[in-house]
Amino acid sequence: MTGIGRAGGGVEITPASQQGMRRKNLAAVTGAVAAHGPLSRADVAGHTGLTRPAVSSMVDELIGRGALTETETAPSGRVGRPGRALALNDRGPAGLGLEIGVTHLAACVVDLRGEPRVWRRVERSNAGRPAGRVLAEAAALGADAESEAAALGLRVEGRVLAVPGVVANAPGGLVANAPNLGWQAVRPADHWPDPGSVPEPENEANLGALAEQRQQGHPAETFVHVSAEAGIGAALVIGGQLFRGARGFAGELGHLPVHPEGAPCPCGARGCLEQYAGEAAVLREAGLGGAGDPVALLAERAGAGDAATLRALDRAGRALGLAFASAVNLIDPDGLVLGGAYAELADWLLPPIRAELAARVTVRPWRPEAVRRSALGRRGPVLGAAWATVQQIIADPTRLPVR
Repeated sequence: MTGIGRAGGGVEITPASQQGMRRKNLAAVTGAVAAHGPLSRADVAGHTGLTRPAVSSMVDELIGRGALTETETAPSGRVGRPGRALALNDRGPAGLGLEIGVTHLAACVVDLRGEPRVWRRVERSNAGRPAGRVLAEAAALGADAESEAAALGLRVEGRVLAVPGVVANAPGGLVANAPNLGWQAVRPADHWPDPGSVPEPENEANLGALAEQRQQGHPAETFVHVSAEAGIGAALVIGGQLFRGARGFAGELGHLPVHPEGAPCPCGARGCLEQYAGEAAVLREAGLGGAGDPVALLAERAGAGDAATLRALDRAGRALGLAFASAVNLIDPDGLVLGGAYAELADWLLPPIRAELAARVTVRPWRPEAVRRSALGRRGPVLGAAWATVQQIIADPTRLPVR
């Protein structure tokens, strides 16, 4: 019998409800160790409200699943057996993050503590190439990263793929539209070489925001995370939760009009932010080509005091400030975060952004330092992809097999 039934006027505790409760308690124990560890079993009981016998049972199962390890602590000087401490396992279960960018592929493996253990990145022009070929190359890069992780004693238990496009909520994951790659309705599972290792696709801006949230340690913060490669992506985190919008299109900051009668945009509108602060627009304004690493080139030329590059970055910063002012007045965030390429150009973008915000955000308090650069830079999306898998494991340790 499954589900919740009634007998004698009360609620019957069925196998299904018992299983659900145990899953919830396992997650509570793992979460307590993740947030506060290393902890003794007694400490875990105090954090979770579970009885010590229940905690002991949960801990034994979690050790068997490879989620936790228990080691002796340093001698306390007191009489009796040495204390033992529980910690997340840094060998065993791990998460793989993959990223398909317009100009690169990346892979990252993190252990259950969230520590990056393997990094892979290759420069590759992916725009306009067949989706199947790009996905096959991403799969090969991921397989290499998994092999390197295995040599470190890690086994990948989940995979997430960051893509620069809209990901529909469909079985198996569907990249509905990735215009800068030239993709429409691409299902990664249809092209992945190994059916057993297909990653879950997610928008790269969303993953960058989740990585920033974890890095900063403010789980309930409301902020806007903005990043750029070929296009401009944004993610809204409201009260600690990612806001996707009614159909998953939230965060299209790049197509917010900053000059309504301005330059035409490939999207069909005019004056979109991407036409003033996107990578191609900044390079064009600076009189630079797009060969090599354009972000590094812009930073190098700006650092050398090149007048055209400085003017282009100032123009981009003011356009971003216009868009940010609308976002601030609409959603009242705690802060704005420059991620991705913008993080590496923040020295030149922040002054004009802050000047525009100071002039246009007048109906509420606003501090210049509320606009900040991400410390993760261009690694944010792939880190966020890897961390997302680890968070899923911590939230449901029964995903891990008993070994």
